[in-house]
Amino acid sequence: MTVRALRSTDQRIESLRAEAKDLEGELHSLVRELAPQLLNLLGVGPISAAQILVSWSHVGRFRSEAAFASFASAAPIPASSGLTNRHRLDRSGDRQLNRALHTITLIRMRLAPATRDYVARRTTEGNTSRDAQRCLKRAIARQLFKPLERSEQPADVDRQKIPQAA
Repeated sequence: MTVRALRSTDQRIESLRAEAKDLEGELHSLVRELAPQLLNLLGVGPISAAQILVSWSHVGRFRSEAAFASFASAAPIPASSGLTNRHRLDRSGDRQLNRALHTITLIRMRLAPATRDYVARRTTEGNTSRDAQRCLKRAIARQLFKPLERSEQPADVDRQKIPQAA
């Protein structure tokens, strides 16, 4: 009975992995069609890019990259007390977009030598690694906003002319 249950579970896991791979491929093709410049950035995969596009919505939604960063919960908020002068991230905003930024940050901290040097420099200046991540998220939000705001998105729906009533 136990062997049968394990085989059944293994088959379901393999089926779900195949389905996830197919869905990720579909996301990749959709993102490549809408915003191929996102996929060229280090650490931005099809899932993170899709979340960024969903949260970003359309050109003109955000008045500035600071507004986009605030919406992504990547804008610094003063959290000073007494002689301590520090900042923290906003806990409101779009949590899924913040998670995508966090994923991109972790990948860049692992793969990009320039990012590793930046984090090392910030920690030697007295900041914590969380503070360095906060600064990285803000920089990534700025980097994502620029190409998105400049892009020309194709119309996603063919709008038919509605006959006017006489």
